[in-house]
Amino acid sequence: MTTRATPAPLGPWQYVQNVLFYVHVALATVVIGLFGLPQMRHGRVGANRVATRWIGYMIWAARLHLGLTCEIRGTPPTGDCIIAAKHQSFWDILVIAHAVPRRAFIMKREVMRVPVMGWYAWKVGCIPIDRGRGRDAMGIMSTEVKARMQDGGVGQLIIYPEGTRTLPGQRKTYKHGVATLRAGTGLPVVPVAVNAGLFWPRSGWGIRGGRAVVEFLPVIDPDQPQADFMPRLERQVEAASDRLMAEAGLILAPAAGDSDAARP
Repeated sequence: MTTRATPAPLGPWQYVQNVLFYVHVALATVVIGLFGLPQMRHGRVGANRVATRWIGYMIWAARLHLGLTCEIRGTPPTGDCIIAAKHQSFWDILVIAHAVPRRAFIMKREVMRVPVMGWYAWKVGCIPIDRGRGRDAMGIMSTEVKARMQDGGVGQLIIYPEGTRTLPGQRKTYKHGVATLRAGTGLPVVPVAVNAGLFWPRSGWGIRGGRAVVEFLPVIDPDQPQADFMPRLERQVEAASDRLMAEAGLILAPAAGDSDAARP
């Protein structure tokens, strides 16, 4: 089943709200990032302290300007683990990161070079991946994660099995990076379902008010046979995400290819 939602165009006031929000958070990012630099002396703990403040401010600003709120379901993990999440927009990044105490992302190397945000991404323990290295990139990533585990722990390592943001109702083939990490580290995997794309589009423009949900699903134990892992992960994440989107009003229907066959 591959479907996607086409939202209605923004109204004039919604357009203004989006502009005000982005201006506000751009200024706040610079201010919080620069004033938080002294915290870098405290390593990952200090950087995480600033990141928590910045993420919380972003979530507050979204509620203020856009009427967008978030609901957490399930139990966010606090120990070392891999979080394998559905990824629809920047909003689910913020909400998942705010829900766990020692967040770190597997992310494109280019993102780590962004001023201010990239500095903190390095410091909190995010792990860059060079997609141009192909299979070698996975080996490098696994080695880096195991090194972090021996040096104070990896925290909650967030990875997106589809490898990119998807439209609401859209599915992409799950990549085996999460399975490789699981096999190489023995870390438990926490699946996460979202419906964030119904409110914060993949492009980042046209954000709408409402209550987006992020749901932490039951942990997939490290003893789960490796051959069964990826089918189970995909089945759980997709079924739960479909349920959350249906609760928010998205009607999912079978469709051929990647045509528009769903409406919020």
